[in-house]
Amino acid sequence: AVAMFTGQANCPYYAKAELLADYLQTNLPSFRVHKITQHPDKWEQWLHDICETNGWEHRQCPIIWRELLDRGGKGQLLGGLNDFLEYVQQYYGITSMMLSEEMLAIAEENLQTHLEIEKEDEEIKSLIKPMQIWITSASGPICYHLIPLLANGEVFGITTEISIHLLDTDQFKEILRGIVMEAEDMAFPLLRSISEHTNIDQAFIDADIIIVLDDVLLNLEVQSRENYIREVSEICQVYAPLIEKNAKSEVKVISSGKTFANLKATMLRTYGPSVRPENIIAISTSWESAAKAMLARKLNMSTAGVKDVIVWGNISGSNYIDLSHAKLYGYDCAIWGPPNFQRPVLNMIYDSEWIHSELQSAQSALSSRVSRCAGMLPAHAVATVLRHWYHGSPSGEIISVGILSEGQFCIPEEIIFSMPVRFQNGNWEVMTELEINETTQEVLGRLSHELVQEKLVALKEINEMHPYEAEE
Repeated sequence: AVAMFTGQANCPYYAKAELLADYLQTNLPSFRVHKITQHPDKWEQWLHDICETNGWEHRQCPIIWRELLDRGGKGQLLGGLNDFLEYVQQYYGITSMMLSEEMLAIAEENLQTHLEIEKEDEEIKSLIKPMQIWITSASGPICYHLIPLLANGEVFGITTEISIHLLDTDQFKEILRGIVMEAEDMAFPLLRSISEHTNIDQAFIDADIIIVLDDVLLNLEVQSRENYIREVSEICQVYAPLIEKNAKSEVKVISSGKTFANLKATMLRTYGPSVRPENIIAISTSWESAAKAMLARKLNMSTAGVKDVIVWGNISGSNYIDLSHAKLYGYDCAIWGPPNFQRPVLNMIYDSEWIHSELQSAQSALSSRVSRCAGMLPAHAVATVLRHWYHGSPSGEIISVGILSEGQFCIPEEIIFSMPVRFQNGNWEVMTELEINETTQEVLGRLSHELVQEKLVALKEINEMHPYEAEE
C-alpha cells in the first residue's frame, strides 16, 4: 500500500504529517508515501472534489488515505493529522514530538517551494504551448483537406505544436465528431489536440489563427443578391465581437471559401475594430494557382515554373488576372539559362488574340473550376498563405492577397481588395513599386466600385434591421 498525503502548502499540520511520513518511509522498507501539495486558494475545491469522487466525509487539512495498488478500487481513508498519529502509534509505536514553531517554519518553507515549482511549471508549459487554430463551418470539405496540411509541420514548422478547434452548428455535430476521430487516428506528431464545438458563445477562445470558411448557397432565382449579402453580414456581426472578446490580441483572421471572401473580411473588420486591420486577410491563392495551371497548359510546361501572376479585386466575385508581371522559369525555348533565369510571359505567348480575347473566356472557365472544386485547392491556398505569413514568401515573388486598402494603386480605402504583396518577418507589405498600365488602372476602378457597393449594401441591410444600433 502507498500512503497518500495531501494538504495546503502553508498548513503546519500537513508539515507535521509529511515529516513523520518521510521518517517512516526512510526506516520502514514496506512503507511508501506520495505527497500532493495544494495551493491554499485551491485547497477547498480540491478537497471537495476528491471527497465527492470517493464518497468520503472529511473537511480538515491534511487528508490522508491508503491506495490499495494491488487490489484496485477506491483508497481507504485514514483521516487527518490526529488519525494518522494514532495509526502510526498503534502499528509502529512511533510518536512525532515536533514543536509548533518547527511546524510553522516548515509550512512557510513548503509554501515558498510550492510557489516556485508552480512558476517553473508555468514557464515550461508556456514554451510548449500549442498554437490555437479555429476553423468555422468546419464540416465542409475545405476543412477536411486543410487539417492534414496544417498538422504535418510544413506550415508552421516541425517544432510548432498545434491545437485545432472545429466550429459549426448543432446539425453538423456528428460530422465534426467523425473528422475529429479520423484526425486523431492519423496520429500527427504536432497535433496536440483536435476538438469539435457547437456552442457559439465559447468560440475563438485563445485563438492565434481563425480561418473563416462560411459560405452561402447562392441561388439568385430563389432570393436576391442583397439578401445573401445580408446573411454574410449577419454572420460577421456574430463572429467579430467574439473574436474581440475571446481571441488573442494578435489573432490572424483568414477569410476563404467560395462566396463573398472579400465581404466577409471587410465586415469582420467593420464589426471588430479592435482586431489589427493588417491581421484580417482574404485568400486569393486559389485563383492564382488555377491561372498558373492554365498558362502552363497553354505553354506545355510545369506549373511550378509560372510565377508572379497577380489577382486583383473581388476574390469570389469580379476579379482580374494580370499577366503583365508574370514570369516563366525553366521554359523550354531557344534561350536557356541557369535555374533563376526567367522570361516574361507576355513575351513568350505570341498569340495576342488568345491574350486579349480568350483570356476573358478562360477566366470564366477558371471561375467555374474554382467554384466547383471539392476543397483541395482552397485548402492548399490557405495553407500556402499561412506558411508565407509565418516564414516569409520566396524572395522577389509576388503573392496576391485580399487586404484592407489604404489607397494603394488609387483603390478606395476601407475595402478588402486583392492586390500584390510580399510576406516578410511575420508581416506583409503591398508591392506598391509595381507599375500598372492604364488598362489595368481602369479595370481596378471598376472592380473597386463593385466592392464599395457590396459593402454599402451590407451596411444598409444591417442598419435597416437594427436602426437603433446603427445610431449608436
